[in-house]
Amino acid sequence: MCIGKRRINLSQDFAGQVVGVREIEDRIWLVSFLGHDSGFFDQDEGRVEPAPNPFVPEKVLTMSPE
Repeated sequence: MCIGKRRINLSQDFAGQVVGVREIEDRIWLVSFLGHDSGFFDQDEGRVEPAPNPFVPEKVLTMSPE
């Protein structure tokens, strides 16, 4: 993908696919694919940080003896 004159490689897995990119804060971009947030691109740092995995529960509930 390109932001301004800068070319950013996300992954070969996305080659030829439609990837959503939306600026959510000044120079911070949310990268989405198939309705799932994949990561955040920091334009100043020039890197992508992964978003939380939507398929893994945040908390595991313990079983109660009652």
